[in-house]
Amino acid sequence: MSDEVTVAVPLKAAPEAAPIEGAAARPLLRLRGISKTFANGTTALAGVDLDIRPGEFVSLLGPSGCGKSTLLKLIAGLAAPSTGTIDWPQSTYDANGTAEQSLGFVFQEPTLLPWRTVAGNVHLPLMLAGISKRDARGRVEDALAQVGLAAFADVHPHQLSGGMKMRVSIARALVTKPKILLMDEPFAALDEITRTKLNNDLLELFARQDLTVIFVTHSVYESVYLSSRIVVMSSRPGRVTAEISIEVNYPRAEEFRTSPVYNERCRLASAALRRAMSDDDSV
Repeated sequence: MSDEVTVAVPLKAAPEAAPIEGAAARPLLRLRGISKTFANGTTALAGVDLDIRPGEFVSLLGPSGCGKSTLLKLIAGLAAPSTGTIDWPQSTYDANGTAEQSLGFVFQEPTLLPWRTVAGNVHLPLMLAGISKRDARGRVEDALAQVGLAAFADVHPHQLSGGMKMRVSIARALVTKPKILLMDEPFAALDEITRTKLNNDLLELFARQDLTVIFVTHSVYESVYLSSRIVVMSSRPGRVTAEISIEVNYPRAEEFRTSPVYNERCRLASAALRRAMSDDDSV
């Protein structure tokens, strides 16, 4: 029997509450029976089933050590699952039959090369793909403009604040024009004011770009503000214990944080997280 619980409460008549379009779209990514056991015997994930639909902003919410980051790395192809399948439906294949697993990855730390300029760091994935600095210039400039750093192209990382470094990391992920943006707690180490600002900037990017986002976070409040859907994971070994829909269209303004819909979804997510941490899946 599946452990997955879908949590949904009908929305009240609130002006910002509206169904998100395309919710029934064919999955862009399908995970079935995903488990991961490391060489030391630690089982990080057990029996994860998950569909990701085009245009979704999905947050993975769960306690530390529940396998959220591991799941992101499996999706990115940085590691292989011990069991299960990661399927990219035929609709994501190009004319040659090659899977267009076009992914951008933003890690917990900016991981910038200190000897390279901001533009040089953003150019790095294109350089690894064999694209020269000259040919990549337009794409690098565009990526920096998207994150508000067009004027800092020639600056080195040590001259930037923590929030600016994370913007460079996001620009580096966007420069390849990915279909899916994977984000592993990118704002966790930042102060609350910077984190709130980057949350808003990320939603603006999400609204402008044809992106699907999978976002790892420990924060209930961040997950509700950003997401179209929250996937709650249990303590290790991680598995999906609840899914919570945030049926509020984008763009979202700061007023959403004080709305009845936001408060109710935060309550639901907090309750689901408490159950996940205690390994109690009952509703």
